[in-house]
Order: sequence, then C-alpha cells, then structure tokens
Amino acid sequence: MQNPPFRLELPRSRTTSVVFASPHSGRDYGLDFLRRTVLDELGIRSSEDAFVDRLFDTAPGLGAPLLAATAPRAFVDLNRSADELDPAVVRGVRSQAHNPRIASGLGVIPRVVAGGRVIYRGKIDLEEAQRRLEQVWHPYHAALRQVLAESRAAFGQAILIDCHSMPHEAVRSASGKSYSRPHVVLGDRFGAACTGDIMDSVQAAFERAGLRVSRNTPFAGAFITQHYGRPAHGQNAIQVEIDRSLYMDEGRIVPSKDFPAFRGILRGIIQEITEIGRASPKSLAAE
Repeated sequence: MQNPPFRLELPRSRTTSVVFASPHSGRDYGLDFLRRTVLDELGIRSSEDAFVDRLFDTAPGLGAPLLAATAPRAFVDLNRSADELDPAVVRGVRSQAHNPRIASGLGVIPRVVAGGRVIYRGKIDLEEAQRRLEQVWHPYHAALRQVLAESRAAFGQAILIDCHSMPHEAVRSASGKSYSRPHVVLGDRFGAACTGDIMDSVQAAFERAGLRVSRNTPFAGAFITQHYGRPAHGQNAIQVEIDRSLYMDEGRIVPSKDFPAFRGILRGIIQEITEIGRASPKSLAAE
C-alpha cells in the first residue's frame, strides 16, 4: 500500500485540547489487496466504519485536529496492539496466551470481517504482516501520540475522542426494547480511561442533541482507549460508537438521505465537546 496511511487535518488555530480520530474509516483498499482477498468489494468493506471521517470533518473548523486513517481496517486494524498477530492468518507467528480478539479473527492483521467471513485463502507471510505494521500501524500511532502531546503541552491536558460506528444490530444486546436502544455508546474502559467529569460532559453533549447514550455496553473501548487513556497524567480517551443506521444504508455502504442532517447534528455536538477542551483541568474538576 503506497498511499499515506492517514490524513491529519489541523485547524487554522488550535483552540482546544480535544483531538478527534477515526482509525477505522479508511477506504483505500488498493488493487493488490483486493486481488488477495476472497471477498467482493462490499464484503471486504463490511468492517469499515464507513464515512465516520466525513461525519467528524467539521472538527478542524472548530479548533480541533482530526486524524483519519486512509488504510482500511481489513488491511491493518489500528485499534489493536501491534503484537496482536494471529497465527491462523500470519505464517510463522507463534501461538500466545488466549486473546479473545485474536481468537475471533480480529487481531491487528484481521483474519475475518463482519459476520466472521474470512478475508484470505490461506495465510500471509510474517514479513508482509511486519511490512504492513511499518507502513500503516506505526505511522498512524506516531501521529496520534504527537497530536496528543501537543495538546498536553498547550492546554495542560488532552482529550481523545476515538470515533467509530456500529452495526444497528449490534445494539440489540444493550436493550431488549427497540425504542430504548442507544444511538451512541461511549466507552472509557469503565472509568479507567477518562475522568468522570469529562465523560459526563461528553455524554451530555450527545443527549442534548436528542440521542440515546449508553456507557461501556456493549463497547467499553479497545486498544486505543486503553492505551491512550491516562487520566492521572492529564490524557483522557473516550471511544464513541454511533449506530450506522442513523446516517447510512448498511447493506449498500452508501450515505443515506439522512446523512447531511445527521452530520449537522454532530457538528453541534463536536462544538460542545471542543468547549470541554477549552476549560482548564482544574475548572472541570471543580464543576
């Protein structure tokens, strides 16, 4: 994959400690990768957080950076640790202690996409897996570390909003009643990745826009939230999962007629969240 693995959009003037990131919305599949997969063009995209980068692309105009992957999740999963290599898909990798993500085929080099559909016929070489990590995983995380460090230096804290989408069916487990299923799931590793006051404020921003919000169920946050969420060191991380049916046709993977209106709703939410990042850490704690 020759193209840059991410796009970093910086505001003209950085006015908030908040950083928005979209690690799963990449859609630069490349002909070589498409030739390798046994899936068709829709199948290979089924794990993609399609259009999430477009939903949050108003952030730079509101003073916050937006880091968006261009390499697709099916190629390298940026929300996994670099050592979560699956011996069932990467030749030459030793089995390790049980890891539920690897066991389900969702390691850093995924074996499957949504619905457990396999990506390859056979395995890929370890050298190829390592090359993907060097070309995609390490540059993305280096950029993420840099923008978070810049926030801490400039504002005394960093707030990472890690932006994702979830299939509409995924929220069934959150509530047995369709009318109370969450539109948005916020994950902070059950309080380990973010202070309670910031989490409360982010939740309130979504709820004021009329969206139902669940915390940590069914998604509490994966590698990025766990790794970058360090509240004791002034670095907070929240994973945001948005129901795809609010803005896209999941079967055809195209924006729905509701996309522009929902993007407008999100702009208001993004504006509120950037305001959270303009308050000093001490003033937030006092509220």
